[in-house]
Amino acid sequence: MTTWPEGPFLLWGMGATNRAVAAALHRRGREFIAVDDAPAAGSRRAASEAGGVLQSPPDDSELTGLIERCGSFLPTPGLPDRHRAMQAAAKGDAVVLSEFDLAAAWDDRPVVAVTGTNGKTTVTTLVAAALAPSTGAVAAGNNDLPLVSAIDDPSPAVFVAEASSFRLSRSRCFRPRVAAWLNFAPDHLDVHASLETYEEAKARIWRHLGPNDVAVLNAGDPVVAARRPATGRLLTFGAPASDVAVAGDSLVVCGEPLVQIAELPRRFPHDLRNAEAATACAVAAGAPPEDVRAALESFRGLPHRLELVAETETNRWYDDSKATTPDAVLAAAGGFDSVVLIAGGRNKGLDLQTMASAPSVRAVVAIGEASGEVRAAFAGSRRVQPVTDMETAVSVAGDMALPGEAILLSPGCTSFDWYDSYRQRGEHFAALVRCAVGEGAPR
Repeated sequence: MTTWPEGPFLLWGMGATNRAVAAALHRRGREFIAVDDAPAAGSRRAASEAGGVLQSPPDDSELTGLIERCGSFLPTPGLPDRHRAMQAAAKGDAVVLSEFDLAAAWDDRPVVAVTGTNGKTTVTTLVAAALAPSTGAVAAGNNDLPLVSAIDDPSPAVFVAEASSFRLSRSRCFRPRVAAWLNFAPDHLDVHASLETYEEAKARIWRHLGPNDVAVLNAGDPVVAARRPATGRLLTFGAPASDVAVAGDSLVVCGEPLVQIAELPRRFPHDLRNAEAATACAVAAGAPPEDVRAALESFRGLPHRLELVAETETNRWYDDSKATTPDAVLAAAGGFDSVVLIAGGRNKGLDLQTMASAPSVRAVVAIGEASGEVRAAFAGSRRVQPVTDMETAVSVAGDMALPGEAILLSPGCTSFDWYDSYRQRGEHFAALVRCAVGEGAPR
């Protein structure tokens, strides 16, 4: 059984995950100390309800003593590697943990884990749907249900965990029975110290595989393929000769047709890659083929992920607000012959020049703090119009669009300049579009 150093756990940051961690520790009679860089009433209340007190950040000398006293350190998932608490923990030899470690120590039911720069939520959702009829599986982790909370439910026989790089980089003993790495592209350089550190975090999903565990690997991604684990069984997707692949008009598993592509509601190129990955994970976890097929045939996508929000006689409007990296923009734009792209927001330290390599982008509306970077990325190759608010972006994009073109909000950046979340950004965009085309009033 896993044991932790004596003394209270130190939780830094009281967002949704560490609130769940605090409650889980309290239920098990474990003491914790909570600290937040910007303490808020909701965070203080959550700490109090879990039997603790939320403290303001200590100065550097007090921080060293606090870390020595606690021993086990659970940073909020998005705490940057450069944060002084992370630096102090490293110098003080504190045991840095994630919620995955606590869940693994307290529950031994198998976990299917999914990581990757793009597609994690979609694949996690599909795998959980395929496994639910036979195992009662639920999706947890980097969503609204932390894994440390999900394990309180005795009914699921399997958990499907969306594994962010933030969680993986701080995990010490997390061992999924099926572990998928979907893809790799630059991201989260506002949190990870370097691109190499980000890659190492992703690769940790295979760190503790046993000989009977399964690594689901994208054979078409050179970074992922180069990280092929030495231990565990391998199941591949993403390339024509993979174990799970699109072949002709079917998705096949080890050469056997599973489902007709024409029966899938989502058939953009990246949707088919997600379907391959989800199928590989579900099959590896023991889902019956008929349940995998049913999950794929019933899946119509998730909000803000290339979601059709309006259609006129001449154009279709798509909300892809979840696309917060240039690579995600390329995946979305690759599904169309010609698009007017709405891009920008708050950059995560990424090179936006990559977006200009999308051949289907004919014109661009630049938004948010990164508007100048978007203009520079497309300078000389596309018509680019900067705007100062989303309402103007919708109006200008509509005027720019030619008959038959898609109009695509796929920002390549986070939403935190104008909005509280990508959801809020997408919802505002969709409401403005529907109003513009006569389908409703803006909210």
